[in-house]
Amino acid sequence: MTAEQQLPEGWEKTTLGEISIVKMGQSPNGKSYNKEKEGYLLIGGASDLGNIYPSPKQYTNEATKLSKTNDIIICIRATIGRLNLSDKVYCLGRGVAGIEVNANVEAKFIWYSLMNSEAYLLKNSTGTTFQQVSSPTLKKLPIVYPTSKETQQAIVNKIESLFGEIDEGIGRLKTAAQQIQQYRQSLLKNAFNGELTKEWRSKHADTLPSENELLTQIQTIREQHHAQQLADWQTAVSQWEQNGKEGKKPSKPSSLSRVNILSKDSELPENWLLTEAESICDFITKGTTPPKNELFMKSGEVPFLKVYNLTKNGKLDFTIEPTFVSKETHNNFLNRSKVYPNDILMNIVGPPLGKVSLVPDDYPEWNINQAIVIYRSIFVHSKFLANYLLAEKTIKLMSSQAKTTAGQHNLTLEICRNLPIPVCSLAEQTQIVAILESKLTACDQLAAELAKQLKQAELLKQAVLKAAFSGELRE
Repeated sequence: MTAEQQLPEGWEKTTLGEISIVKMGQSPNGKSYNKEKEGYLLIGGASDLGNIYPSPKQYTNEATKLSKTNDIIICIRATIGRLNLSDKVYCLGRGVAGIEVNANVEAKFIWYSLMNSEAYLLKNSTGTTFQQVSSPTLKKLPIVYPTSKETQQAIVNKIESLFGEIDEGIGRLKTAAQQIQQYRQSLLKNAFNGELTKEWRSKHADTLPSENELLTQIQTIREQHHAQQLADWQTAVSQWEQNGKEGKKPSKPSSLSRVNILSKDSELPENWLLTEAESICDFITKGTTPPKNELFMKSGEVPFLKVYNLTKNGKLDFTIEPTFVSKETHNNFLNRSKVYPNDILMNIVGPPLGKVSLVPDDYPEWNINQAIVIYRSIFVHSKFLANYLLAEKTIKLMSSQAKTTAGQHNLTLEICRNLPIPVCSLAEQTQIVAILESKLTACDQLAAELAKQLKQAELLKQAVLKAAFSGELRE
């Protein structure tokens, strides 16, 4: 409600400080913490606030800055505006405030009023590393309310009734979204156990290579590729010598390793092979991160990708904080981690693991940071490999081998290179990719529509609150 709007009859305008006691939290004395989990549970920061309280983390014997039962607890630092109603006495730590509402005002009415005041809180917050709301700002927060407690309760009842209907719809949308994801994973599972192309395979049985023939094809392509690498190296060395041996001498390609065929399970068709990623990829390595002063936001010469640009649907999203590096940095310090269209990128630092994206042709060359690995295949169709990396079975396998430190999951290059990959003929790979593209595109479109509806449902909640606190919500 703006200042110019007239208050409904029986309503008054005040501030949060005039109708409540605002208690700002602070960090307790370090000596007051109780390892035996006795005393007052400490609540502080966005991680401790939501629809329910999390498992207890810290206890303190310090009997100051305490909430009372039915106090409103609000996050005032970092994730500003998250709310909860205190169900018992808590110690208010740094990052939260407790609001003890006067007896003539319904706490739940103020709860919903605060939910409707996020714009005010964010606008009046301060700070650089962490945004936070000061005590004076919180106390000056404008509140409009009907003086009748009975009317306050009626409005609360109406809000909760409408929210209940909206939440029911949101629940159905979320269930539908989960079902789409389950269907997506079912498609991927059937794609890489041969079930998706079972009928196609029976129709083309006479033209498909046997396991031995497929292995020969892979070996031949590897040998041809290695021969080309050697020829390119010799040309580069010759050029280096002609230039007076300026700079570092080009490195000779590594010797060609053998194709490592793994024992496959009964799920895979007879004419498929199971091999390691390193056997069917020309290049598997991770990126590098340059100094901060060599990174440029929003514009530049060569796009530099981070994990947040990768997705779980195989597409790259460079609209999120687009970052660039200079060509000089790209060709020198980051030379090893150059990325080209059709390369496959996967995050190796999580959680969550399992973000995979195919590099588009928007730019001729890209680069990546150290939390991303490149797969560049010489035999497997890029989209075939990208979808395999997105399959739940693959993600679980790699996650089970990840090194976990301080809650962070890390995949080594060895794990990435030794990843078992099912391989079929290029003709069947192309067929699998075509079927997946058709069906997964439909999944993505439906998922996008559900996400749009979920957003609209959340906006509908804001519309309910706006109506409630302008006096327009009626029984």
